Order: sequence, then structure tokens, then C-alpha cells
Amino acid sequence: MSDKMQTDKLQQLRDDVEQAELSIPEAELCQRYEKLYTGAVNDVLRELCLPCQALPPQIAPLRDESVVCGPAFTVKAVRDPTLGGELGVRVKMLDDLRPGHVVVWNANGEDLASHWGGVMTRASVKRGCRGAIIDGGIRDTRDILDQRFPIWYRYRTSTGALSHTKIVGYQTPVYVGDVIVKPGDIVLADIDGALVIPRKIAVAVLERAERIEQNEGEIKQWVDAGLSAGEIHDRGGYF
Repeated sequence: MSDKMQTDKLQQLRDDVEQAELSIPEAELCQRYEKLYTGAVNDVLRELCLPCQALPPQIAPLRDESVVCGPAFTVKAVRDPTLGGELGVRVKMLDDLRPGHVVVWNANGEDLASHWGGVMTRASVKRGCRGAIIDGGIRDTRDILDQRFPIWYRYRTSTGALSHTKIVGYQTPVYVGDVIVKPGDIVLADIDGALVIPRKIAVAVLERAERIEQNEGEIKQWVDAGLSAGEIHDRGGYF
């Protein structure tokens, strides 16, 4: 074996973005996910030995009733005091958005500036974007609320992005917390936060989660009927 460090397999695992074909239309997949809830989907991911697909709990919805599902459009930003090129990159990024996308924004720990605001929301909606998960800051919050745009975020601030943060890439794998998000992965978010379903297993996870939700409906009926905890457990129920 060569003395050279072997990183080819790791690079392939981390860098490759596999646009797996779905066995059902993507729009139908996302509509069905939006009828579920993140807890049921997270339980399925745990069954598949993927127990850490939820994004950090500090990333919360602006509106509790918001629910969104769609393929991830990833953005990577870093703290940077310079302005050169930032506006041009933002323009190109927005023009590459496609209908159905959910933006997933990695701010790399920035905790001062906003990364998303009212005009960005308006431009994204115009392009068919369905929502955004911002691991950073938002501003123009009243404007975003008025547009009823589904957004999850870490903090609010009046400080704009320019001279504080820059986009250094998009549609590339990113970290959000400890979760790796790749372009095209399926993002589901609701009142309990956001999670990421690897694209290649998105259909299987959906179908299993639908069965779990149906089963939970039966368990709730048993509880309402007055069955004991032991009786419910004997029937295959759980709490």
C-alpha cells in the first residue's frame, strides 16, 4: 500500500452529489411528506440507523403553523468584511433557484449579520422557492411575515449582510450543525424543526412514515377507549 494518505473513498462520499431518480414525482412526494410530521419521519430515519438527521433545535419556524417540504438548494456563507463580488454571487444564486426548492443556508457560525430578508424572500417566491432554512440570521421580519413565506432561522437582527458575510458557494454539500446536506436531499420542516432525508431513500422513508402515522392513529384510539398501558403494549403500541 502506498504511504500516501488514502482519501479517495471519503472524498467520493462527501463530495459527490447523486441526483437519485425518485419512483414517484417529486411534487407528489413533497405533498405527502407535508401531510406527516417530523417526529414520525425522524423515527423512520432512526430505524434506518440514521438517528441524527434533525437540524439543530435552535433553528425554529417564524410561524408555528408553517410546514414545508422540498429538495434542498444549499448555500454556504462565511464571515467576511469585504464586499467585492457578493452582490453578483447573490444575483446568480437567485437566478439558479428553481420551483419547489427549499433553501438551506449554512452561515458557518456567524451570529451577527442577517443572511435573509424581505427582498430576498420576494425574489425567491417569484422563482417558485417554497421555503428556507437559515442557520443564521434574518431581518425585515415583518415583511417576511406579510409574505407568509415558510422560514426557519436561528436569530433576528437589523444588521445587513454586506461587509459582514459572503456567499462562498451554493449547490454544494454543506453542514448544518452536524448534519451534511446535499443538493437535492429532501428537507421537511414543521413546528418541531427541520430534518433532512437523503434523496436516495426518500420514497422508502415516506412510505414507512405513512404507515407509522396510521398505526399511531390506532394507538390513540386505544388510549381514548381506556385500554391499560399493558394492553396497548401487548397490541404492539408504544408511548
